[in-house]
Parts: sequence; C-alpha cells; structure tokens
Amino acid sequence: MAELLPIKGWRYHERLRDQLEQLVSPLFDVVSDKQRKALYQQTYNSIHVTVPLGEQPARLAAATLERWKEEGVISQDPIPGIYVYYQYFKFPGQEEESCRKGFIAQIKAYDWDEGVVLRHENTIAKSVNDRIELLEQSQFQSSATHGLYEDPLHLLEPLMDEAIQNPIVDLEDYQGVREVLAVIHDVPTIKRFLEVLGDKSIILADGHHRYEGAIQYRKAQAQANPEHQGNEAYNYHMMYFTNALSKDLRILPTHRLVDVPNLDKEALLERASEFFYVRELDDEEEIYELILQKKWAFGLVFQGDAYKIKLKESAYQAWESDFPETIKGLDLVVLHYFFIEKVLGMPYAEQRFSEQIQYERNLHKCLASVAQGQASLALITKDVPMKQVLEVCKSGYTMPQKSTYFYPKTLSGLLFASVRQEEFQFPYEAYNT
Repeated sequence: MAELLPIKGWRYHERLRDQLEQLVSPLFDVVSDKQRKALYQQTYNSIHVTVPLGEQPARLAAATLERWKEEGVISQDPIPGIYVYYQYFKFPGQEEESCRKGFIAQIKAYDWDEGVVLRHENTIAKSVNDRIELLEQSQFQSSATHGLYEDPLHLLEPLMDEAIQNPIVDLEDYQGVREVLAVIHDVPTIKRFLEVLGDKSIILADGHHRYEGAIQYRKAQAQANPEHQGNEAYNYHMMYFTNALSKDLRILPTHRLVDVPNLDKEALLERASEFFYVRELDDEEEIYELILQKKWAFGLVFQGDAYKIKLKESAYQAWESDFPETIKGLDLVVLHYFFIEKVLGMPYAEQRFSEQIQYERNLHKCLASVAQGQASLALITKDVPMKQVLEVCKSGYTMPQKSTYFYPKTLSGLLFASVRQEEFQFPYEAYNT
C-alpha cells in the first residue's frame, strides 16, 4: 500500500560535525520561548528554517536556505539512502536504557481518504497554514514526521542494528536523549525496506500539521502542472518510521490550558457537577496519581485550588452521539465534549480553531502557568495507550488535537529533504526492480 523511496538527504557539512549539538533544534510545536531565544543566537541553527522569525518568516527561511547552500553550510548526499535513526533514553527511576529504533525515508503524501496514511488526531488550522506557506516558499523539509507501521516479526531491526554500528551522527540533544543516525546506500538492503512496508498502512504518530501541509502542497503543485505524472518531487514527504509493536514506544499525556474571560469559578464548578463527580484536593501535586488508573477522570486546576473530576456514568449513558463506541469512550473525547463544550461552552467542532486552548506536556509547567495567571485553568490528562491509538486510526475517526505526545521527540536539523525537482531526481527505478 505505502510507496516509499530512499532520500537524497541534505545535512550539515562534515566540517560542522563537532558543532552539531548547537545546530539541531526541537520541533516547531515543542520548542519553548526560552529555547528559541537561545537557539536564534546560533547563526546556523536549524530553527532559522523550521521556526523562522520576521514579518514574512517563510520567505526568510527560503532565503536562509539558499545562503546556507551557497556557503556550503549544508550539502546534499550524492545518492539516496535509508537513514537509520536510533534514540536512547531513560525515564526517571528507569534502570535499563530504552532505545526507539526507526529509519527515515520518503513516502508519497497520500490523501487521508486513500487509507494509506492514517491519522489519529485533529489538527490546529493555523499551524497547518503556517507549514504550507513554509513548504511553498522553501521547497524544503527540515524535519521528518513520525509514522508507525505494524511488523510483529521485526524484520527490519537486524538491518538497522547492523547499520547503526557505523553512525554518521552521535550526539546528546536538549531532552538528554542520545541521538544516533546512520545511512544505508546498499540497493538490495534498501529494496528490503521498501518491500516490508509496501503492503502496510502507516499510522501517523506525530507531525499531523506538517503532513497535512504536504498534502495541500502536493495538490496545488499537481493542479498547476499540466504534465503531472505522480512521481515528481512534490509528491513525496520525509517521514521517520518506527514499528508500532516495539516495546520502546512511549506516549506521554498532553494537558490543556484554557483561558476563560471573566472566570466565575463557583458557577463553573456548579455546571461541572451536572456531568462530573467533583472532589477538591488538598495538594495539586497529587492529581496525576489520583487520576492515573481511573476511567474518565481528570485534574481541574485553578489558581489556588485543584479538583479531581470524574464523568458520571449517567451523563455518558444519556449522551447521544454519532461516534462509534471506540471513539466515544475515549478519555480525551469525553473531556473535550463534556467539559470543554458542555461546561466551558466551546463547541467541539470549533475547538481546534480556538486560541483559548493551549497544550502543555510538562505537568509542572502546566501548574505554574495557572499559578502565575497565564491561564485561567488547567485540565490534567493521562497518556493514551498505543492500543487505543491503533484502534482510532483504523476506525477512520480522530481524537481531539494534541492527544498524544510520542517520546522522545525527533530532532530538526539532523536531516533535510528537498522537494525541488532538480535536487530530488534520481533513477529510483533501481529500487523497484
């Protein structure tokens, strides 16, 4: 089902290898303001092309890329490859190191309704538009989205394990994660990667905005090209692929910060009690442990106090919805429908356009934002099991935006891919024979 190709990758020039830790950057949707300020001070940091500044940021990114090419800051590998990408990490209290294994290649930017690339969450409209404009102006992909495939036999792991013994990159990133990149140029081995994934659908784990931007870019370019064949550079998208059945996949929760003008806390709690059991807590630091094993349970934090809320079974039974049970019963769907729509009055279908809702993975930062008055309230959520992500994707429905946080995040700046025809073209037929 999925048509993949190796990549003629662009990378920072070998002379900058020892500086690479100062040149890579977090993805555009997780980089903090403090990180941005520091990274912008680095002249050649990848943030200048992933999250550009200025009144016309996309044009600035395009100009920056052209200058980097002319100055030899980045250079293109002469032949395509499969880029093996391993991330080594530990959680607090974890003794054994985990390793998320995967590889980077190109995949056709399939429409959602083709059923090849499956999504599991909604997007935020403004972020999609920003990614489209950046791709149009730069014709460059500065970070790979993250896709999952299901392979119970783990057929590709031995090939990746062998390749990673000769890394081209080995560094520690801003998360404290060891990032290792290697490349495979051997044609028979590359063909094996393409064969294994050729009959599979791909579940989009991370990068919904970038991938949707790639779809819209492909459609616009195809419509403008009277000789469109379907194999042009603009048809392809850079993606990082990992096995969904790997034991080292980690999904962390993403909490909601909400700005409520003229907040009347008592009235809000009274409305919430129509749908939820509401219990005041002595210590907001207890929230996550109290909701962890409980279905439809969330933390609700105001400035100065906190509550555990749990949906009433009677409210759920009275809910008339077109959602199938697989979707309807999900914690985050319950939260967005019963609390954000019914209690806060923000219609479910409009929430992805709302600037009143922000998303924060770090629990302590989330609590601090409310304590400092930067948000009216916080809704504390739990992680989504991998099993549920797979079920949602296969159902054809989606969860609310920012439902999952696959950890660790991939980096921007390790590898770039061009959608300019002259930088993309190669006799790719060699990989299909």
